[in-house]
Amino acid sequence: MGQNEFRSGAAAATDPPDGNGTVEPVCGRYVTVSSPTLLSERFDVTELRPRELEPNYNVAPRADVPVIAERHGERVLDVLRWGLIPSWAKDRSIGDRLINARGEKITTSNAFKRAFERRRCIVPADGFYEWQAVAGQRIKQPWFFRRRDGEPLAFAGLWEIWHDRTEGDDAPRVRTCTIITTTPNSLVAPIHDRMPVALPEASWSTWLSVDNRDTAALSQLLVPMPADELESWTVSTLVNKADNNGPELLDRVPVPSP
Repeated sequence: MGQNEFRSGAAAATDPPDGNGTVEPVCGRYVTVSSPTLLSERFDVTELRPRELEPNYNVAPRADVPVIAERHGERVLDVLRWGLIPSWAKDRSIGDRLINARGEKITTSNAFKRAFERRRCIVPADGFYEWQAVAGQRIKQPWFFRRRDGEPLAFAGLWEIWHDRTEGDDAPRVRTCTIITTTPNSLVAPIHDRMPVALPEASWSTWLSVDNRDTAALSQLLVPMPADELESWTVSTLVNKADNNGPELLDRVPVPSP
């Protein structure tokens, strides 16, 4: 099987999400609750591999997440582990540090530059969380962001294939992904200094095309989405612990007083 083949199958990683309550610095938690059927329709997917996906209101690093990529000219929806493991990595632990890729450094990073050229994907999300420092408070205030029209966001992502070379060529292949981040728009900026890249529909085909190796042009897509296309509100600190997972995480709570 070639290194560009997008297929998870039985070899996909099944490690549980991190449950230690640690919050990642940027785009470390998001929401994916849309069904495979809805995602298939929204993103014009031709091949739908998972027939069911459990709603996840608190996606954490190491979780298995829906991802859309191109294979033989068709869009495929599959499930990959969140936290990119480069093909040259000695072990899978590096994936915990590579859940995000900074768009400004993506063409020079040894971890991401090859995937950026050859293995781009869309990571669909129904929203994402960011944390705001509050004066006089030790615990940061979480905010939830989503599209105003309720449609899934199309996060720009990369995917990779890795196997443990100490186990030989027959070692199971692990397929992983990362989410690309950029500078924030005016809605996110007061909360955090980074945000995930959400691609507009007009650029999906360009981004997913495996024949497109024009990294200079592709880099121009890594910009913040317009602020007026998003809405946000404060949510409970329950989201800080990855074991908490349910629709109540999206309930609005009062904005903290300055």
